[in-house]
Amino acid sequence: MSAADGPARAADEILDIVDEDDRVTGRSPRGEAYARKLRHRCAFVLARDAEGRIFVHRRTPTKLVFPSLYDMFVGGVVGAGESYDEAALREAEEELGVSGLPRPEYLFKFLYDDGAGRTWWSAVYEVRCDLPVRPQAEEVAWHAFLTEAELERRLSEWTWTPDSLAAYERLRATRARERERPS
Repeated sequence: MSAADGPARAADEILDIVDEDDRVTGRSPRGEAYARKLRHRCAFVLARDAEGRIFVHRRTPTKLVFPSLYDMFVGGVVGAGESYDEAALREAEEELGVSGLPRPEYLFKFLYDDGAGRTWWSAVYEVRCDLPVRPQAEEVAWHAFLTEAELERRLSEWTWTPDSLAAYERLRATRARERERPS
């Protein structure tokens, strides 16, 4: 979905609706999927610059989900018939305002569930972006590349999107387990 299409067009984007095992059970416009709390798919991409800093941004107030909250991932919904890999690259390039990114590296997938009916399968990726970013004004109200230490300090100070916070906590736990494994 192009940023030029705006929030109204974003609500019309068709999504695959999936079950608890991530199998497609139907299709629905995004706005209806959100309103009816239908399970769908999302891609999360942790974007790092050449110095290893993480792209962090505050979402615009016009976003359909979690407006004006901070996020340490770029990404979004996976369109109907689209793979997680395709969505990760498309969404990263759109939100960062770049083209020619390397394919994001797949890390893991989990089922996000807020306990209040908002649930989606979330594939988490990482990509290095050495290109100058020009984030979409329709998606990103503020942005910066932060060191991991600075991001960690901000976790308790800023209000984060709950799904990206869940993904980030899983990523930290995964990396901690990897460091503990004997070589």
